[in-house]
Amino acid sequence: MSTNARIGYGVLLKIADDNSPANYSVVGEQTNVTPPSIAGDAVEATHMQSPNAAREFVPGLVDGGEVSIEINYVPTSAGVTTFMDLLRTVATCRIEFPLTAGQTVNAKWDFDAILTGFEPEAPIDDKMAATVTFKVTGLPTFTQGS
Repeated sequence: MSTNARIGYGVLLKIADDNSPANYSVVGEQTNVTPPSIAGDAVEATHMQSPNAAREFVPGLVDGGEVSIEINYVPTSAGVTTFMDLLRTVATCRIEFPLTAGQTVNAKWDFDAILTGFEPEAPIDDKMAATVTFKVTGLPTFTQGS
């Protein structure tokens, strides 16, 4: 059986504008995209008569996690200004996965997020880069490509 594994080339994080319907645009020269890291809390509900003296748990709140991208850091680019403008705002975001043979719709993550980190670096012997981190607010929605 052959594999369905793919490389991440072409995966992009896009930010929506304020139009209705929204237009999504790529910001910066993205070199790595990390989708939401969703986690659910486990709330302990053990009581004095829990069966077999074993701890019991119920599902708690869901945390949409974080999303990060790495970009080529170009200090004079419009992308840097765009990221700085996102501070203290809620951005509507989308991560799109490229089409493959036989698909008619991209797989995608849609979510709202706040920018929580912009970390540029300028190494002496390598390209300048920056890591941009977003905290997801609410629950991200995944749509599988078809």
